Amino acid sequence: MDGAAWPQVRGDLSSTRWGAAAFLNNLEAACTTISRSEWAVRWANIGDAHRLLGDTNIQKGHRDEAAEDWLCALIAFEVARRLAYDDASGTASISGRIKAVIQKLGTLKQKIERVQINCCDHFEIPAYYLSACGPNTNAPAILCISTEEETATILLGRILPVVMDRGMSVLVIAHDDLSDTRRSQSDMFMSCCMDYLSTRSDVDATRIGVYGDGLSAPLATDLAVFDDRVAAAVCDGGLWNLARTLASVDWLTRTADAPDEEVVSARRLRVVRRPRWPVLVVAGGRGIVSAAEAMKLLVDDTPDLQLAIPRMITTDGDEVENFLTADDRIFGWLEHKLVLNSPSSNC
Repeated sequence: MDGAAWPQVRGDLSSTRWGAAAFLNNLEAACTTISRSEWAVRWANIGDAHRLLGDTNIQKGHRDEAAEDWLCALIAFEVARRLAYDDASGTASISGRIKAVIQKLGTLKQKIERVQINCCDHFEIPAYYLSACGPNTNAPAILCISTEEETATILLGRILPVVMDRGMSVLVIAHDDLSDTRRSQSDMFMSCCMDYLSTRSDVDATRIGVYGDGLSAPLATDLAVFDDRVAAAVCDGGLWNLARTLASVDWLTRTADAPDEEVVSARRLRVVRRPRWPVLVVAGGRGIVSAAEAMKLLVDDTPDLQLAIPRMITTDGDEVENFLTADDRIFGWLEHKLVLNSPSSNC
């Protein structure tokens, strides 16, 4: 276990990802000898060591090595943040370190921009933008929406190690920047984000995807239905809206009878088949779609739909997601749909 929890601090991104994923898969066993809070401290220390190694390499002019060191630091800090879920001061400290590392990475060749998306009525959405390789690459882009109560900074820090070399640009926004608006306004504001991506010279406007993390999965579905520029979506497949509709019908009719499964299946298919884009539904865990309900989409033979179920580990009465394997699945799928078999360019 210690071998999995203590990858060598040498800036090796692949071994750091493997070590962190192996540790999370065996978290329950690890916490029988060392407390979860102590593991959080240890992983924060691993992140600090990677961060300092990156600082040393950048001073020596080794920019590529420094970038890999800092990406390793982000992985370790995210593991620590998830383990320190019940320690507000601890998570705040780790979040601050994630932000600091992102600022360091922003000085390298794949610059991370802090941008403002202009919408109507002088409303602006703050966002992060990472270009795939630089200007005029005509690369695919992904609009990423964080889950509730997580900032755009936290989501960017988590996904940077997995998106850096996939040939995709990313625009990251926070769920909470949309949550105070009506649903129609949310669709419009997200379309403003699509406008921003579509008009950038380094983005291929025909290859823009959307990823809604956790509770933002229905927002991703709504955008894909509302805006026909979406080419692929990681979302809830319309299941959240279907569940709300059925619950409303049950309440209005005051009936205790279960809905007819054929009717539910027909409604499910109408919701999911309206768009023509490929769909990946992330089910189970801390998301809003149950694995059982998502499996029915596959049974209904919905075209171009795939299912991802993240590995969840239970410890101290709480579930921890193996975000590393989940993110590999999500962004590997997006890369397959939007990048592969298309013209590429070198950074």
